[in-house]
Amino acid sequence: MLNIETFKRPQVFMRIFGAAFSGALATLAFAPYSFWPAMLVSLVALLLLIHGQSPKRASYIGFFWGLGQFGTGVGWVYVVIEKFGGLPTAIGLALIGLLVAYLALFPALFSYILRRVQLPLALSYLLLAPSLWLLVDWFRGWFLTGFPWLWPGYSQIEGPLASFAPMFGVQGITLALLIISGSIAITLINRKASALLPALVVGAVATGASFVPWVQETGESVDVAMVQGNVPQELKWLPSQRWPTLLAYQDMTRQNWDADIVIWPEAAIPALERDLPDFLARLDAAAINNDTALVTGVLDINSDGKAYNNVITLGDNGEGGYSYPSSQRYSKHHLLVFGEFVPFEDILRPLAPLFNLPMSSFSRGDYTQSNIDAKGYQLAPAICYEIAFSDQVRHSLTEESDFILTLSNDTWFGTSIGPHQHLEIARMRALENGKPVLRATNTGLTAAIDYKGEIIDQIPQFETVVLRTDVPTTIGQTPYTRFGDWPLYAWIVLSGLALVLLNRGQKSAVSTQSQQ
Repeated sequence: MLNIETFKRPQVFMRIFGAAFSGALATLAFAPYSFWPAMLVSLVALLLLIHGQSPKRASYIGFFWGLGQFGTGVGWVYVVIEKFGGLPTAIGLALIGLLVAYLALFPALFSYILRRVQLPLALSYLLLAPSLWLLVDWFRGWFLTGFPWLWPGYSQIEGPLASFAPMFGVQGITLALLIISGSIAITLINRKASALLPALVVGAVATGASFVPWVQETGESVDVAMVQGNVPQELKWLPSQRWPTLLAYQDMTRQNWDADIVIWPEAAIPALERDLPDFLARLDAAAINNDTALVTGVLDINSDGKAYNNVITLGDNGEGGYSYPSSQRYSKHHLLVFGEFVPFEDILRPLAPLFNLPMSSFSRGDYTQSNIDAKGYQLAPAICYEIAFSDQVRHSLTEESDFILTLSNDTWFGTSIGPHQHLEIARMRALENGKPVLRATNTGLTAAIDYKGEIIDQIPQFETVVLRTDVPTTIGQTPYTRFGDWPLYAWIVLSGLALVLLNRGQKSAVSTQSQQ
């Protein structure tokens, strides 16, 4: 274990400080800053800092790199704890510190294993490091229901490596980043320009891929109206605010009945679906009379007493009229821990309001569900946090899918950078799958995103307004939609075999030379 005296050594202190600084630098690569080269600089710095270090010291360097990245990149979660958690400031800060420290364990694990496995530098940084990073990231995206936030690939949505997304998904971009970073690090360590060859090859492939039309535009556009209600979270579920909220949404919708599809955000209706069948029936009739479809988020509790976070469609949805429960529905599968379900709830709920937030006892919908119909268009829904799970979104798409639909309520995160990162993730889903994304939120950022991941139009946060825009549709499926992460699994297996064979070959050559 490193003691305090060890940390006081100038060389060790500078490495630790450099790790935290370079980790923080990585945050500048993500939205809203979107300075994509910062991620390359940050990863190269990490590889340089752990070079030549013991596995234990490398793990400390990786840990502080993680503290820098996640402390600056997800520290905005404190907004929820401060405003809605009902905890003293000291305890709130301690909780966010624990979250950041937990996330920092993953780059620490990466750094430890990378230095623990004794390999020549080129094999370590070009074969082991990229595969190891993918495995650690996937583990972070799965363990304890998963937190796949700030995967490095997301930072490149504005950069030249974005062209890898339709082929290999966001983690394909992460793989490319690690190969390029490893190549640059080897060049700086060995001072040989030839070590840049892998980076140049990756760059050339990315350039070529950018010219490939993976999907085709149909030539048809859909007129979409997304209603941003801007309802404060502290008022949303007050009984006295139910009808003012519903009437406000109705008024904004009435001016946009001529759109093909009208979309309300996640849980826009501040009541259970079963409690408002007459209201929903009237809304459905109005949509039918105007030859349009209305999509909305609404919560419900079924006859078994299970609560679900749903998306339903009304109006022109192929059903011929509304009756409770709506048959055109999607139920959220990936629930947010503490926000939508509480582990060990009998113990945690009595401790603090943070563990007893409104609507935090939901049940899961199925992993893969049918698309919902809106005026003949097929929408693949993902509610809020689900948009961060690329494989789940991919499985929701069929050859008939026209749009990815994501409804969210980012009101919890205030003016922090969280909603901007959330929008960036939605953009990546569009690029990966070659499908436009319709993103409707309560307070922003509401946006229409084309199949290339570019924002067609968006409206400012914290304004009560409707986003009205035409969104082009596409046909076809990208390689990522068809094959998912299987090419990356193949890379990991093949690179593992190459590592064994090449390392064995180098050891054999060294042994032969020593005998001579």
